[in-house]
This record gives sequence, structure tokens and C-alpha cells, in this order.
Amino acid sequence: MNEATRLSRYARIGAFLLRYRKAGLFSGLDLDIQEAALADETEAVKPGQPEQFVDELEALGPTFIKVGQALSTRPDMVPAPYIAALERMQDDVAPVPVARVREIIEAELGARIGTLFASFDDEPLAAGSVAQVHSAKLHGGREVVLKVQRPHIAQTLREDLAILEKLAGAADRMTDVGRRYGFVGLVSELRHSLASELNFELEAENLRRFAENLRGYDRLYVPLPLADLTTTRVLTMQRVRGIKVTHIPPLRRIEHPLREQARELLRAYLDQVFVHGLVHADPHPGNVLLMEDHRLALFDLGMVVRLVPRTRHRLLKLMLGAISGNGDQVGEISETMGTALEDFRHSLYTRQVEQLVASYVGLHNSSRQFSEGRLVLELARVGASCGLRPPAELSILGKTLLNLEAVTSALDPTIDTRRVVEQHLQQVLRRQALGTLSPANLASEWLDVQELARHTPQHVASILRTLAQNRLRVRVDGLEESHMMESLQKIANRISTGVIVAALVIGSALTSRMTSGPTLFGLPILSMLFIIAAVALGLGLILSALRRDGKVERAANRPPD
Repeated sequence: MNEATRLSRYARIGAFLLRYRKAGLFSGLDLDIQEAALADETEAVKPGQPEQFVDELEALGPTFIKVGQALSTRPDMVPAPYIAALERMQDDVAPVPVARVREIIEAELGARIGTLFASFDDEPLAAGSVAQVHSAKLHGGREVVLKVQRPHIAQTLREDLAILEKLAGAADRMTDVGRRYGFVGLVSELRHSLASELNFELEAENLRRFAENLRGYDRLYVPLPLADLTTTRVLTMQRVRGIKVTHIPPLRRIEHPLREQARELLRAYLDQVFVHGLVHADPHPGNVLLMEDHRLALFDLGMVVRLVPRTRHRLLKLMLGAISGNGDQVGEISETMGTALEDFRHSLYTRQVEQLVASYVGLHNSSRQFSEGRLVLELARVGASCGLRPPAELSILGKTLLNLEAVTSALDPTIDTRRVVEQHLQQVLRRQALGTLSPANLASEWLDVQELARHTPQHVASILRTLAQNRLRVRVDGLEESHMMESLQKIANRISTGVIVAALVIGSALTSRMTSGPTLFGLPILSMLFIIAAVALGLGLILSALRRDGKVERAANRPPD
């Protein structure tokens, strides 16, 4: 991208952001926290504005389609009308000319199309912003599909993300929304996610891992990749034929009820998250097909998030606490996982979480739908409103659960999601508890006990020696050093400015007696310059003090949490 093109791109993106800066897009932060977190009223958004926003976002290109998909998982930031519009965002674009697709395949796989395949369909099955899909047949008669990356897409994404990083840095420095959410961090997460999605070898590995993890689920199927025909830009996998779960004919549903498939899918995904630490961030109905043998086929596993054991253990306890109605446990775990900002209101957050969990338990099986996915997403929203930056894993889990609920409800509208989730998570917890009693874990803990016993006499002797020599020190961190130094620096700046203003006033008085040189309003020019500078600095000091003191006064008058 040359300099002129880059500046033009900056201008286009900047104009788009300015156009929607006051459209209520990030009004999730302005929600009245005293209102019930489950309120169904929509934000004050102009009719049609979210749809127009999505249309313009799609027009900005593939990077911003991915930005929209990421925003659709953040109801703590984006109000409901925008979330609904973003979820309908289409990742369908004009297909790449087939001649260019053939060139990419032959360059990546190192052979001619006719040598690699017995037949190749020039008509794409699907065309997205990152890749498009073609069907083919191997010489042995096996049907496959090829996912081919669009030309220059990596460079386009890289350049757009560089622009977004600079804009995010400015937003973090200049806006309260940026300070609260850290847009630079969000762009960094998006960069990491897109880098993984652009590496089709990683997606092939995800397919293999999911197939291995789901081996015990007979009603589920994951198409396997063909390693010899897969590179970072071309993914070849087994072809799956079936129909989307949202398009199942009523007659087939009556002849072959899908109750067990729905429950098995839900249990399998819970295992993936809480046992294997893999979160398929996009399990929407379009990525699940019902095959002729009544199995469910899962594919499009490019967006997979990996959870470390500590995070998935916390999420497991959080979900079990919510299901059992333990609001204290949910609040404590979510607070530990999030990042508390300087204006975080702990007591208020605890009360809101308790009300949220109580509403979830009380509204179950009532006429008002309140699912596990919505609970997790509302938890992120409440945290942001109280000054707790929610972890990305929480929003991803909530969005995944919501998508799963859409799939399972399409398969079996009578499914009791909460009951299935509760029973399976309890089984997961029991398996994890038994796993800690394995010989390997017991041996490791016994070694830790031995290490502690070996060093205890030495540590006790060191403590007694310190006491005997009167060298024991107790350190108390009562003040945050960074905040104290910041306040002292502001005081010093005010004093320095005051001294400079006083010096300018004295200088103007001394120079006013000059009789030679030009004058202005009867005073020498130098004297007038001193007066103007003193007035400007003095007014700036007064306005700064009033603004700062006003914030302090509002914080002091805020009702206790």
C-alpha cells in the first residue's frame, strides 16, 4: 500500500468512525446500573441505523467484517440492536476468478490440477471474505472440498490492522471507553485470531483434534483433512453432504426425532470447553449439517480459542455456581478473572451479580427466555457497567453457548438446556476430582510434602535468627504508589504554573514603565505580552482545577456501593 492509498484508507476509516461516534454504538457503558440487568428494552438507537452501520462496515472490506463478527460477541460494549444487526452480517463476497484459484492451488500443492484431482468444479460452493470453497474428486473416486485463501488477503488484513492499532491507541488515550476496554488490546486479540484463521494448517489440526476428542460421540462427525493436500493457504478435507439444521423438513423430524443428537452435541461442546480447553467460537447453525445417516457433521473450525487449565477450571466453577444459584461464587470468580479499573464498585457489582443469578434461577422454564449463554453475556455487561473489564474468554463462552442453544433448539425445540448442562458439568467435575487421585498426582504431591519437610527447619531457624537480631520488617501497602505519585505530580504542576503566572504579572508591572518602543493600549508591547501569557495560563489553571475538583466532588457524593 503506497502512501497515498494508505492516507485514503485512513480517511475512509476515520470518516466511518466519526459518522457513528454518537450513534449509541458503545452505549453499553452508559446503562443505568440500578436498572435490572435483564431489562428487554433496547437502546436509544435510531431505526435502521444498525443495519446501515453493518452495510458500511461490510463495504470497508474483510478486516471489518471480522471486526463486526468480534463486536457481535461483546454485548457488554454494543447495545442489542447493533448486536442483532451484526449477527446477520453476511460474509459473502464476489468470488475470485477460477483461473486465479487454480493458480493458487497449483502453486501451493506443487502440481497441476489435472494431476491432483480427477475432476475439479470451477463453480464455488461458497465465497467468503477470507477464502472460497470448491468441490473436487480424487482419482480414487473420493469426494473432497478445497478451501482456498483469497489472493493478497493476508497483506490486506495486516495493513488494515496497523491502521486500527493507531486509531485504537488514540482512543485509549483520549476517551473513557478506550480506557475502560483497552482497544489496543482488543485489536491485538483480533490480530492473533486472524493470524490463526489464515493458517489453514492450524484449522486442519483443529479438525483432527475435534475428531479425536469426539470419538466417543457416535452421533457426531468431523470431516478429516488430507495432510498431503493441505498447506497454509489451501485446506483439503472430506466432503460432507447434508442439510442445515434450520432447514430440516418436518416429516423427517417426525420420522427420526433428533432429541439425542441435540443432547449429544451440547455435551460434546461442554467437554471441548471444560475438559479439552477448546472453544469453537462460531458453532452457528450454518456450520452444522444433518447427514443422511442422521449424524451431525461439524466443520469450519478456523475460529478456535484455547483455554489454559486454570481458566477452564474457573469457568466450570462459575457455571456450576450460576446453575446452583450461588451468586457469591459467581461474583467472586468473575471478579478474579476480570480486570478491575480504578472506579470499580465492588459492592455494587456483587449485588448486581446476585440479582442476575437469582433472576436466571427464578426465570428458568418461565415464559421469559433466559439461557446460560445470555447469563454469561449479561455477566460481562454488568461487570463493564461497574468498572470491571471482562475477560475475553467470558464473552467468547457466552457467544458460543448462545450459538449452541440455537442449534440444539433447531434440532429439538423441547430440550431443557439447563438440565443437560447441569448434569454434564457435574460429571465433568466428578471426573476431574477423581483425576486428582491418580498415582501420578499423588506421587507429585508426596514429593512436594517431602520438599516442604526438608526445608522447614531451615526456614524456622532463619525466622528465629531474624527476630533475635531485631531485623524483622513488616511492609504494609496502604496506598497505591502510582496514584500517589500522579497526584503529587499534578500538585507540583499547579504550583509551578502559579509561580510562572506570578512572575509574568511582576514582569508586566516592571516593563510597563518603559518609555521607548511600540505600545498597545497605552502599554509597551512586552508588558502586554506578559499580561496575555499570564491571563492564558491563569485561566487554564483555573479551568483545570475546577474540572478536576468537580470529578472529585462527584466521586465523593456518589452513593455508597
